[in-house]
Amino acid sequence: MNFTTIHHQIALTFLSGIGSRRARVIVSHFNDLEAFFSEKRLNLSKIPGIPADFVSLKLRLNALMEADKVLHELERIGGTTLFFTEKEYPRRLKQCSDAPLLIYSKGNIDWNPPKIISVVGTRHATDYGKALTQELIDGLAAHHVTVVSGMAYGIDVFAHQEALKKGLPTWGVLGHGLAKMYPSEHRKIAERMLENGGLISEFIPSQKPEPAHFPMRNRIVAGLSDATIVIESGEKGGSLITASLAADYNRDVFAYPGDIHRPFSKGCLNLIRKNQAALTRNSEDIIEAMNWHLKEKNPVQQRSLFIELNPREEKIVSVMQTKTELTLDTIGYLSSLTVSEVSSDLLSLEFKGLVRSLPGRRFQLIT
Repeated sequence: MNFTTIHHQIALTFLSGIGSRRARVIVSHFNDLEAFFSEKRLNLSKIPGIPADFVSLKLRLNALMEADKVLHELERIGGTTLFFTEKEYPRRLKQCSDAPLLIYSKGNIDWNPPKIISVVGTRHATDYGKALTQELIDGLAAHHVTVVSGMAYGIDVFAHQEALKKGLPTWGVLGHGLAKMYPSEHRKIAERMLENGGLISEFIPSQKPEPAHFPMRNRIVAGLSDATIVIESGEKGGSLITASLAADYNRDVFAYPGDIHRPFSKGCLNLIRKNQAALTRNSEDIIEAMNWHLKEKNPVQQRSLFIELNPREEKIVSVMQTKTELTLDTIGYLSSLTVSEVSSDLLSLEFKGLVRSLPGRRFQLIT
């Protein structure tokens, strides 16, 4: 049997004991994965951190055979894969240390749009929560944001529905494989999403939903987005996990306040009280915090017309216009510059009055 690059990529995820970290070590040692799957076990045992028992020739061959089954199923349902080394892999997700090696997807997805938000909340959405979600999506529609959520009951599916109404791309991240839809009542909505957005999963197409999969799903929801917005939540719930993960990824987190006596306001109120999320009242607050104002001319651009910038500085300024503030490492990643280059140019931009430094090696454009 002839195995393709996609076979090898899928098979790597089937090797028991070879998680995300070890897989990255393997990829860094081989120009292509075909070489890894044909390499002698003795040679593989010399790679630091890769136990020989995990990569025997028999195990690798079995993984390839399983990958072939997955690929046939994926072709049957019209799905595709995206490996973390590919250019199209979501750049925001790639910044996360626990990003999945391989993504399965269906639909029409632009993986790296300018603006992405995740909208999450309780499965028991109230009229208040639905009204907040509707206003949020309505207010952000002019900014052409992509809306990400988890296809669950309640706020998740309502956010997807509102995005569809406004013609916004919307992505549903699943806690199961693409060949299924849970809950089944959301199948029609999922089908509509394929036209402008799509469905995403790290699980093989035939994988059934399991409780442990949904926290894993939540990290992808958080990692794909510039900001996570919690509409309403009880004291415990998946949306709070997503908010915590987003904060760990240095992404913006917002929460709506609510009646202190209502059970599905308590989660948001706790996030705000503990300074784990910024209080937001409406879409305008989000737009202001994310620096997404629609302007004829950006003041930084206007001032930069009168200040001489070198090509690297111009690139850094352009990158920093997409966010309220960014870390030095993130600026380097988004601008494809080294940390030393970014450090030098940020200092120059500070002297020119275009950038201010913040605690924690974070930087912000002066507007």
